[in-house]
Amino acid sequence: MKALLIYPKYPDTFWSFKYALKFVSKKASLPPLGLLTVAAMLPKEWEKRLIDLNVSALTEEDLEWADSLFISAMVVQKNSTLEVIRRGKDLGKTIVAGGPLFTTAYEDFKDIDHLVLNEAEATLPSFLEDLKNQKAQRIYTATGWPDVEKTPPPEWGLINMKRYDSMCLQYSRGCPFNCEFCDIIVLNGRNPRTKSKNQILSELEVLHTHGWRGSVFFVDDNFIGNKKRLKTELLPSLIEWMSQKKYPFSFYTEASINLSDDEELMGLMAKAGFNRVFIGIETPNEESLTECNKHLNKNRDLIACVKKIQSNGLEVQGGFIVGFDNDPPSIFERQINFIQKSGIVTAMVGLLNAPRGTKLYKRLKKEDRLLKDSSGDNTDFSLNFIPKMNIETLISGYKEILSTIYSPKNYYKRVITFLKEYQPKKIKLHFKFSHLNAFLKSIWFLGITGKERLQYWKLVSWTLMRRPRLFSLAITLAIYGFHFRKIAGV
Repeated sequence: MKALLIYPKYPDTFWSFKYALKFVSKKASLPPLGLLTVAAMLPKEWEKRLIDLNVSALTEEDLEWADSLFISAMVVQKNSTLEVIRRGKDLGKTIVAGGPLFTTAYEDFKDIDHLVLNEAEATLPSFLEDLKNQKAQRIYTATGWPDVEKTPPPEWGLINMKRYDSMCLQYSRGCPFNCEFCDIIVLNGRNPRTKSKNQILSELEVLHTHGWRGSVFFVDDNFIGNKKRLKTELLPSLIEWMSQKKYPFSFYTEASINLSDDEELMGLMAKAGFNRVFIGIETPNEESLTECNKHLNKNRDLIACVKKIQSNGLEVQGGFIVGFDNDPPSIFERQINFIQKSGIVTAMVGLLNAPRGTKLYKRLKKEDRLLKDSSGDNTDFSLNFIPKMNIETLISGYKEILSTIYSPKNYYKRVITFLKEYQPKKIKLHFKFSHLNAFLKSIWFLGITGKERLQYWKLVSWTLMRRPRLFSLAITLAIYGFHFRKIAGV
């Protein structure tokens, strides 16, 4: 079998970092970890190629070479996915598909020959066995949650690492919380399942052997879902390994706000080399937190929690949402004030949308308020349901948030607020010519021709005088701002 694994293209979104990546001459932020893992689960005797449309084109030669196309995608990649399917069917190729897009909306893909849904560890073996015996079915599903300690390491040899800004791996699946709008528990369950420390160290060893030096993203939707195992097993082992290897990587991940409650955990993460964490803040409005079942964020001084995490060496990137039924007219100003005071530089503010399968989707369907499927990009100024707030007021207020927090004046002010309070535990700089190139480009595009040039040079001078160790980070955040303004149309 000649298997061509294809990862469809992302549109330009907040998290694509398209405009920032140009500064470091990279094609994409992250490689397709899911497909690389699936590749490792396919028979060893198969010939395999992987095409990531975010870094290279899918050629006719690639398609003609393949016996079967294996496609994995998220909802936001749907348009590109449909084009890949069309091209494959035009050439009469067998198409096998899986991943979040197909698991939640397989009914929409009539042209797929085989749908291997849910987690591949649970469904791919059955498909491969049936395929071997020439009796492959169209749909494979599973009801349980597979043991990730049996998950093989990704097949990194299928990609060119130099095209990516960061590498990635997965420690756990599942989240113990039950937010109404989130589809993670639909796809991965509420009981966090973790890999062993030896699995993680082995995967890091492979990245190290391949010559990777730089950032590594733990893609877990809630890295701290199983705190006990994290603190007693993984992090101590990670600290020792990083020390032995002289800190070749820096790590970042996603977590819940209760990270701020655990000084020991924050200390271990920082010591292990973590320096960033994405947290779903969602909203400063208590009634909206109740509505979406985000009880963990209630009855807290959320700004104090953010500052505590940042003072422990972890930059907080935050997710925010407007459009809840309980959002008052003042929500837009409150979100702006919260973001500015918190010092969260990377603040992803999106309109509430209801992904398929979520409690929110089911509630809105019951209330006859659904309009269409979610695009998977909640920063594209569209809603897939009828909001309680006047829709023109909601869209206008949302645009006002973006234009305010990403205006050069407010954005650079927030960068300095963050840099004043950030206390990184370790800074290991791996010099690359791409970093120097990025700095020189930032001088031209931000410091000379950009409308933010005054704020840019203020940041440069302030950082050199006050926090020179953070100079590289300051320039990075300035470049991020350039991307955010492009996406937000500011």
